[in-house]
Amino acid sequence: MSKAEDRRLGALQAALAAEHAAVYGYGVVGGRIGEERRTEARTAYDAHRARRDSLAREVRDLGGEPVAAAAGYALPFPVPDSAAAVRLAAELEDRVAGVCSDLVRAAGGDGRAAAAGALREAAVRAVRWRGGSVAFPGLAERAGTPSGRGPAPEASEPATATPTA
Repeated sequence: MSKAEDRRLGALQAALAAEHAAVYGYGVVGGRIGEERRTEARTAYDAHRARRDSLAREVRDLGGEPVAAAAGYALPFPVPDSAAAVRLAAELEDRVAGVCSDLVRAAGGDGRAAAAGALREAAVRAVRWRGGSVAFPGLAERAGTPSGRGPAPEASEPATATPTA
């Protein structure tokens, strides 16, 4: 495998890991979100599941073994209510946008176009959740901005939050 293919595979695996975390996070969001935004949360959850499955296929196509989902993920903050669920959804989308920006850099051709599309979709969902945008989606959280955003959620052994209805 060439160096470029190694970079692409690494970026695909990172994007896949972020999608696993987003699917988990949207489970928490869905358990806490108010009725008025439940459809939006379900649509985002379905989009992340589809993207996760697509990324796993791409990893296999490159001869890699797709990174597995963790049993649970540490959430960036407690999610006791609908307002926190909305903040979590925006945070999840920001983090996915960050790894998508890495994938845009590592991919070429159709893969780059697909990664750019995924970055755009995550950025648009983040804007909808937050009600505002950032200048460069996927990059601000990597610069250590005062917003406190960082890398994708970390996998943890036990689940740190249990969604409830």
